[in-house]
Amino acid sequence: MPGNMTSRFDVVTLGETMLRLTPPALRRIEQTQTFDLEIGGSESNTSVGLARMGLKVAWVSRLTDNALGRLIARGIATHGVDVSQVVWTREHRVGVYFLEEGRPPRPSRVIYDRADSAFSHMTAADLPLSVFAPGGARMLHVTGITPALGPTTAETAWAAVDRAKQAGWQVSVDLNYRSQLWSPAEASAGLARFVNAADIVFAPLNDAQTIFGLAGSPEMVLAAMRERNPRAVMVMTLGASGSLAHAPGMDAPIRQATYEAVEVGRVGGGDAFSAGFLYGWLSADGTEPRLPRALRYGAAVAALKYTVLGDLPLVDAAEVHQLAETGRTARLIR
Repeated sequence: MPGNMTSRFDVVTLGETMLRLTPPALRRIEQTQTFDLEIGGSESNTSVGLARMGLKVAWVSRLTDNALGRLIARGIATHGVDVSQVVWTREHRVGVYFLEEGRPPRPSRVIYDRADSAFSHMTAADLPLSVFAPGGARMLHVTGITPALGPTTAETAWAAVDRAKQAGWQVSVDLNYRSQLWSPAEASAGLARFVNAADIVFAPLNDAQTIFGLAGSPEMVLAAMRERNPRAVMVMTLGASGSLAHAPGMDAPIRQATYEAVEVGRVGGGDAFSAGFLYGWLSADGTEPRLPRALRYGAAVAALKYTVLGDLPLVDAAEVHQLAETGRTARLIR
């Protein structure tokens, strides 16, 4: 059952969304003469997935008040995400990133051009007090990208977490490590307080190993992450091997396999998983255990995202429900 009747929003997200420029037809950047223009940002990707599943979602950010900023806001709002809390400025610029898509053995590559972006100057004073209040939302979702952008955004993200906790919200944190933004040591120091404050932690196996220097089997890494916050639901994505999760009070973690998908667009798959998991978690009605349901929906939204080009998880709610509940989708919808 989507949505709730007591909070203004189900989920509030905070983060930067950029313009994405991609050479068509798997060309390298150095050989292309044109670029496909899209938008992408971890938090807004998750917002779009949640909204398309029927939840009430607000994306909080700071954008340049020009045609590029308005293109980003419009591209997010068209999927049902509330963008009324975006702070508009005529200073600074819109961030851009270039994605050069590869196929094995050639890796995909990302080049960021986001220095001095409008969002990188967002402060705690820009957070909407009317939203960060009791009844404003049920959950705040942030990622490790925002604190990685610099001290200003790190303190803004922490202020959002602190206000959400004071307002009685749940807090979801995705490690989402970006090696081009900070080192493992910087990420370990910067993310420790976020992990400790979270109610749900998304810790991709590779990120947990890199940031915190953890080793061993996925179960061992998950156990080490649980020691950092025993109160949290700890969710570990394992790529093609699925996901692994543990909630307080459980004797052992549980696993969820991936659903088969013909991949055409992997970028944004982790954000899609987060959207599906949070939907499954927040929409649970008590008729089945909450964690297995959330993992199924995470796997379903991620699988369907892989079949869609671009960053955004342009999933159909009916397809997600069918895949999560039956393990398959219809071959043809008439």
